[in-house]
Amino acid sequence: MSRIGKKPIPVPDKVSVSIEEKRRISVKGPKGELQLDLPPDMTVTQENGALLVHRPSDERRHRALHGLTRALIANMVQGVSEGFRRSLIVEGVGYSGELRGKDLVLRLGYSHEIVVTPPENITFSVEGRNPTTIHVDGIDKQVVGQVAANIRELRPPEPYLGKGIRYAGEQIRRKAGKTGK
Repeated sequence: MSRIGKKPIPVPDKVSVSIEEKRRISVKGPKGELQLDLPPDMTVTQENGALLVHRPSDERRHRALHGLTRALIANMVQGVSEGFRRSLIVEGVGYSGELRGKDLVLRLGYSHEIVVTPPENITFSVEGRNPTTIHVDGIDKQVVGQVAANIRELRPPEPYLGKGIRYAGEQIRRKAGKTGK
């Protein structure tokens, strides 16, 4: 049996879960509400303050869906109760970011500023004295990761000087420059 799929998903007191017609699960918490359409073969039950995901057989497809469904539901529960954060670090002389209203304005060495408008349920924050650390916060893990990837794509880190946008904790493999004679 799937190691991830068979784990129960604990539901905190401040989170409410409703399963509609065994096909749609809705999770509501202090940070917002998320919904997921379940795969046709998976069933979810709520027992003793925890959610359990069940699969009909040991087919390869069912085993894969079992762990995936459990992980998606666990991410929904964590998102509406705690939220998700992805941090980016901007490196380079003159490279920085700032907030204008809800929009993120980036200066990345181009002749113009780049304005990034956040999608629904996503917020940006820039650390006070250090305008080179940007945080992407939200309740949906997939959307937070995608928005962070889109920002990183605007100026990926280059291997010689390390200039660009990278994830916090990401190691950039550096290359040696030209050798002199």
